[in-house]
Amino acid sequence: MKPTGQSAVFGRRKEPHTVIIARGNEIRHFTIRPWLAAFIGSALAAIAIGYLLATSYLVLRDDLIGATAARQARMQQAYEDRISALRAQVDRITSRQLLDQQLMETKVSELLARQTQLSQRHGRLGPILERAENEVGDVPAASDAPTKPEAEITGSLSQAPTYSVASLSADDTRPFSLWSTRSDPLDNETAADRADKLFVSINASLKAIESQQLTRIATLADNAYRNADAISQALEAAGLPVDAELDKNDVGGPLVPLDSSMIFDSKVKELDEALDALDQVKKEVRKLPLTNPAPGRAVTSPFGVRTDPILGTAALHTGMDFRAPIGMPAKVTAAGIVTKAGWNGGYGRMVEVDHGNGFTTRYGHLSEIDVTVGQKLAASDVIGKTGSSGRSTGPHLHYEVRHNGEAVDPLRFLAVGKKVAQYL
Repeated sequence: MKPTGQSAVFGRRKEPHTVIIARGNEIRHFTIRPWLAAFIGSALAAIAIGYLLATSYLVLRDDLIGATAARQARMQQAYEDRISALRAQVDRITSRQLLDQQLMETKVSELLARQTQLSQRHGRLGPILERAENEVGDVPAASDAPTKPEAEITGSLSQAPTYSVASLSADDTRPFSLWSTRSDPLDNETAADRADKLFVSINASLKAIESQQLTRIATLADNAYRNADAISQALEAAGLPVDAELDKNDVGGPLVPLDSSMIFDSKVKELDEALDALDQVKKEVRKLPLTNPAPGRAVTSPFGVRTDPILGTAALHTGMDFRAPIGMPAKVTAAGIVTKAGWNGGYGRMVEVDHGNGFTTRYGHLSEIDVTVGQKLAASDVIGKTGSSGRSTGPHLHYEVRHNGEAVDPLRFLAVGKKVAQYL
């Protein structure tokens, strides 16, 4: 017989645990279900764990709080260190920008000063170049190596390009403000290099212009001295006096270094002296009767001994005769003052002009006189008209040159006039 409650399929059933409590005559028993045992066990475990945790917290609370505080302190210190590092980096960048800006301001100031100096020089060179163009003209230098005409030199100098740096003011910090927005230092270096190259390029251009100015001034001065020397040599070769101090070899003194402004001033002064010397020579030369009184006309009788056209005997001819029709304008060969104007024996109608320094010229056999005594004349002014008055065999112009009252050969003056005409 099978016991009650036993299953044939799953075997014998587990009996529940029973707790029996006996107290005197009282006996109590409790049946403990598995789920109840599990619940009670879990509750006891939870209470035990909670107690352990609470005890551990109370025991380790100070250590935990200290560890947390230390970790927060370490985090705060690391954060402050990071802030300090970033602040130092910002200070370095700012310092670099300030240094770069100061450097830029210095360079811009130098360029502006150089440009102002060149502008002032250009203003000073204007009148000097105009004078040099008028005095020296476009005559090439008298040397073995060909040089540029002065007109081309003065033109190229007056039209020399002027590089403006006005846009690069000292207060302009745009290149550096661009640097502050970039994080890559290579970009900053590249921008700095570009700025340096720009400054170097502008500075080199300004130096080139300055050098060109000095070269042109020196060239003008050399050509002015060379032209004055050529005029003086032509006059000396013809035995004609000229009052000019052109010897630049007797010089001396201590060596004193010059800066650029002093070099420019010295070059300008040298050019002024050269132009003054050339102007002095030209003034002296213009007082001499060097031009042809009848250009293009043939000489029918030169200066010197000849056969008298009327008597047929040997006689001294004190001038030159130029073939000229009646009524052709007779022009004075240099500036001067009329000392005689009227009939003068064998000269017929004659005009005499005093040119200073003992030089006078005479124009004879005129058919008409158009000047009066005391009248001031400029070179090539008309004094009358040619004719055949006085002791003459036909219409022509008798021309004389006298020095201190003594007749000299006019051909010497005409030959010198042809040589120096290009310099006048």
